[in-house]
Amino acid sequence: MALFNEKHIYLLKNLGRGFLWFAIIIGIFLFLKTKVDVNYLELLKPVYKHPGWVILIFILSELIVGLIPPEIFMLWALKNDSVSEYILFIIMLAFLSYGAGYIGYLFGSYLNTTRLYRFVRRRFLSKLERRLNDYGLYLIIVAAVTPLPYSGVSMLVGSVKFPVRKFLLFSTSRFLRFGVYAWIIWEANILS
Repeated sequence: MALFNEKHIYLLKNLGRGFLWFAIIIGIFLFLKTKVDVNYLELLKPVYKHPGWVILIFILSELIVGLIPPEIFMLWALKNDSVSEYILFIIMLAFLSYGAGYIGYLFGSYLNTTRLYRFVRRRFLSKLERRLNDYGLYLIIVAAVTPLPYSGVSMLVGSVKFPVRKFLLFSTSRFLRFGVYAWIIWEANILS
């Protein structure tokens, strides 16, 4: 029996892609912070005064197939260099993202026969559906920890009536992503 089957290879390959994407975001962040004479914190001050809007944008992004990478919001959470405040924001973002995935699951589960869902499925989710058929729960884990659209995968998983408890269990890997990425972002911020 081979050490890695096709599903393991899929998981490892996509984890590598996810970390590559994350490394690119961190690289851009470090470059801008150290090489460009722009105080990004000053530019973002108007945004910091309205955290409710930022959280609303995050929730909408997570519900609408992850339009904005969560790492952007993690960078926003660095706003005042308070470790405890940063951790609280990251925990809140992680729970909101996990909840948005569950809402996506419910959307797929209860609305999978509607015209709206068929349009979303045909237009945005058809490629993911093939992957779901091939990789099952591995796709849930990959979507939870990489830039693959977690909400979109959640909708698909709900639409095929995947057991909700298994979905919620495997989706907890979303917290791992937020924890590891947030720690790396914090460290990168301190380094620069």
